[in-house]
Amino acid sequence: MATSPDIGNDSDALEPSHDVEDCRFCGGARFVRRMRDVDDPSFGQVEPCQCALFEADTTRRERLERLGNLGSLGHLTFASLKKALNSENKLGSLKIAQNFVEKPDNWLVITGSSGSGKTHMAAAIANGVIDSGNPALFMVCPDLLDHLRVGYNSEDADLSFAAIFEQVRDAPLLLLDDIDTVASTDWAQEKLFQLINSRYNERLPTVLTCASLGGSLDERIKTRLRAPDLCRILDLSGPREAYHEIGGMTLNRLKEMGFGNFSLNSGTTKEQDSLRAAWQAAKVFAEQQEGWLVLTGTNGCGKTHIAAAVANEKIRNDGEVFFCVVPDLLDRLRSSYDAEGKPGRYDEIFSNVRNAPLLVLDDLGAQTTSEWALEKLYQIANYRTSSNLPTIITTDLSPDQLHDSYPRIFSRAVDPRAGTLISILAPNYRLGR
Repeated sequence: MATSPDIGNDSDALEPSHDVEDCRFCGGARFVRRMRDVDDPSFGQVEPCQCALFEADTTRRERLERLGNLGSLGHLTFASLKKALNSENKLGSLKIAQNFVEKPDNWLVITGSSGSGKTHMAAAIANGVIDSGNPALFMVCPDLLDHLRVGYNSEDADLSFAAIFEQVRDAPLLLLDDIDTVASTDWAQEKLFQLINSRYNERLPTVLTCASLGGSLDERIKTRLRAPDLCRILDLSGPREAYHEIGGMTLNRLKEMGFGNFSLNSGTTKEQDSLRAAWQAAKVFAEQQEGWLVLTGTNGCGKTHIAAAVANEKIRNDGEVFFCVVPDLLDRLRSSYDAEGKPGRYDEIFSNVRNAPLLVLDDLGAQTTSEWALEKLYQIANYRTSSNLPTIITTDLSPDQLHDSYPRIFSRAVDPRAGTLISILAPNYRLGR
C-alpha cells in the first residue's frame, strides 16, 4: 500500500494528473501529509491529495449528468435560442441568462407560455455550465417526482429515495423544468416544497421554469420565487392566443354559437324544459367560471352549442379557452410520441390541455375505450378538480352510462360541491345547420 508522502505547503503548485495512479504528489495514495508548522492545528495530519479532490468533482459531475434529463437537450444553446427569440424583452432575458452561466449565483425563475423558449433557455444554461467544466443537474419536475416515487422501493442505494433527493437538493446548480406541471397530490406538492425550501435556505444556485407564478403552484413556493433578494424573474411570455382547439372546432365556427341564437322552442314541453335548464345552467357557469358543467343528451341535441356559447363568453372577457373533441385529443396525444416511443411534444400538449383556463371536452365516449385513454382522461380530470379549473364535458352517454364507463371522472365531475350535470332530452337539435 502506498504511503502518504510529505509535500510542501504551496497548494498552488499542485497540478494533479487526470490519472490518479500517475499523480506526482501522492503516487496513487490519494492522500498527502503537508509540511506545516508545529503549532499548526493540521500538523502531521493526512489530507486528501488534489488528484482525489479532482476525481471527486469529476465523479459528482458524471453522477449528476446520469441523473438528469439533459441528454436529448444537449443541442440547445444560446446561439439557437437567440434565433428563436423575437422581442427586445426576450433578448434582454437572454443576456441575463448568459451572464448567469459565467457567475451562477442566486436564482433565475423563467416563466412563459408553452413554446416561449423557457425550457430552451434553461437547457442552454445547463449546457453552458457543463461545457465550462462545472456540474449542473437538469431535471424535468414530473420525471424527478417519478424517480423519487420509484426510489422508495429501489434496492440500489444510489437510486433510493434518500440518495436521489440528496443529490438534487445539494446539487451545485439545479435546473428544474416545469415545476407547475406536477400532479396535484399532497405528496408531490410537499416534496417539491421541501426541495425548493432547502435550496432557498441554503441559497444554492437554482433555475426554475413554469408557465407563470400563479395557477396550481403551492403558495409557499410562490412566496419564495418572488423573494427579491434571491430570485430574478425572466418572463418570456408573448401575446397569448385566446383560443386553442383540437378536433376542428375553429374559432369561426365557435363564434356562430352563442346564447342569443340558441333555440329553446324545440320538441315537447318536457324537452323544452330540459333545454332551458341547460341554457340557464350554462349562463350561470359562464358568469362564475367555477367547477364542472356536464351536458348529456343524444347527438345533435344542442350540447356542443351550449358549450361553445360558454367558451365565447370566456373569450369575450379576455379569457383563454381550449376546445377539444375527445377522440381527436387522444389521437393527438398518441401521435405526439416520437418514433422511439418517447414523449416528444406529448408533455407540451398534455400540459396545455390540463392547465387551460377553460377546457371543453366535447363528445366524451365517442372514442375507443382503452386503459391508456381512461388513465389520460382521469389525469386531466383529477388535476383540474384539484386545481379548481373550470371544465365542460359534453357526451352522448346517459348519466348511468357515464358512471359505468368513467367512474373516476364521473365522481369528480358531478360532485355536487363542484359540478352540475344536466340531461338534455331534445332530439336532433341542430340550429344553423
